Amino acid sequence: MKQPCLKFKRVILKLSGEMLAGDKRFGIAPEMLDKISNEVKQTAKLGVELGIVIGGGNIWRGAEERIKGLDRVTSDYMGMLGTVMNALALQNAFESAGVPAIVQSAIEIGKLCEPFSEKATVKYFQMGKVVVFAGGTGNPYFTTDTTAALRAVELKADILFKATKVDGVYTSDPMKNPSAKKYSEISFMEAIEKKLKIMDITAFSLCMENKVKIMVFNLQKWGNIVRALKGEKIGTIVH
Repeated sequence: MKQPCLKFKRVILKLSGEMLAGDKRFGIAPEMLDKISNEVKQTAKLGVELGIVIGGGNIWRGAEERIKGLDRVTSDYMGMLGTVMNALALQNAFESAGVPAIVQSAIEIGKLCEPFSEKATVKYFQMGKVVVFAGGTGNPYFTTDTTAALRAVELKADILFKATKVDGVYTSDPMKNPSAKKYSEISFMEAIEKKLKIMDITAFSLCMENKVKIMVFNLQKWGNIVRALKGEKIGTIVH
């Protein structure tokens, strides 16, 4: 069977921890693991080299849920541990769906996952494995959005996919403002000037300086990853 023509060969996908929670506020919803693993399975069949950066907001919200007296550094490290838990859950779901996967972490947890290594990641891509990146950047004060941008730059990805619960970037929050207009594409500078909350400024700067495009789209419209890989106009392109 002839493979479809793909616009992107190597992709970094940023998933929020909240995506794994589904309709709940916290935790991991088994049905979301099933849906995401089925989506990734379709992607893997196309021969795409896929790396996934996972957040940890479904387990630890850090600044929003900070325990009294707990300092920022400790709170951020707790968030990193949350990303490791999510990454392991994704790995298990992918392998159950028949997709070989490996977890690499920016914080060393030898019995659970490998430390991040650019060369090892490329080798796994060539072997057809999905690589799930956990532990953020390994440093406090940096978000997993920044991790996604960093991995996209380090691994020379063709594009960074930012999966959300809305179908692109809008002039304002479409959940609160029904009159909000969607952008089909927007420049980094315009997004910064208009203070559109797509990713944090550090992540934006990394992508802008290294000319890595970002595609923002709704992952809950199943099949969107494959459509995006084929170059279909879904979501918003930030360039």
